[in-house]
Amino acid sequence: MAITAAMVKELREMTGAGMMDCKKALNEVDGDMDKAVEFLREKGLAAAAKKASRIAAEGIVATLVSDDKKSAAIVEVNAETDFVAKNEVFQSYVARVAAQVLASNNTTMEAFMAEPWIDDASFTVEQELSQMVAKIGEKLSIRRFEKVTNENGVIASYIHAGGKIGVLVNMDTTASAETVEECGKNVCMQVAALKPQFTNRNEVSAEHIAHEKEILLAQIMNDPKESQKPAKVIDGIVTGRINKELKEICLLDQVYVKAEDGKQSVGKYVESVAKEVGAPIAVKSFVRFETGEGMEKREDDFAAEVAKQAGL
Repeated sequence: MAITAAMVKELREMTGAGMMDCKKALNEVDGDMDKAVEFLREKGLAAAAKKASRIAAEGIVATLVSDDKKSAAIVEVNAETDFVAKNEVFQSYVARVAAQVLASNNTTMEAFMAEPWIDDASFTVEQELSQMVAKIGEKLSIRRFEKVTNENGVIASYIHAGGKIGVLVNMDTTASAETVEECGKNVCMQVAALKPQFTNRNEVSAEHIAHEKEILLAQIMNDPKESQKPAKVIDGIVTGRINKELKEICLLDQVYVKAEDGKQSVGKYVESVAKEVGAPIAVKSFVRFETGEGMEKREDDFAAEVAKQAGL
């Protein structure tokens, strides 16, 4: 029987076992799902089975930058509770996952999870994850990761609130990493605090601008007073509001959070540092991960949990 990706996915969700282990189990039992579950249980690979359907929306983000600052990794690993996220064993595991990302050349989660584990090549990344689930006692999930490299500059990193937010900022520069270290950290903190969507205006598509203009124009037309203004005035209002939005969503256009005059943009701040160190600095890109972003949070009913365990 041909084993499909959908079958592997279903078995993985049922048991919490790794993708490669699920594929092997299905092949061993000719695609019989029930027998595949038993096969994994017998092999001790379904330790996370009871936890597979739980919500893992807590956790931490970790970053790791190479010694030469030319490459860096960022990863989000989720757990079910904030208590586990603060656990030293869990935090140490996430740090090793970040090290795995930094050493890896894979860009897809499937390929990454199938890699030999960095600390024990007899396990895959996914098998090690299953072992950690059994050890910690909660569902864990490597949700996302990214590796950034730059041979023409340096990469800065920042972790906020013990791992709630992680940021990498990629900068082109001929200056040494030590010289621009503070600048990189400050830009990272800006990204963490103000959550920009783009690095600069060049990244904003014409389609996005056109769509925003349509919305703004519709808002004006629905306003009894503004809709009566001349077309030229209305066009100016739309342009002004677009520029205001771009200053909010584009990193280099945002007002720098540490600006002494309350007006200096991030772009102007970076220019001032470049002038000070005597070398060009250009913010090329950034990556921002926030733990549980866009995920459903688990809500515990402790009274119901106690009653359930007490058999009430």
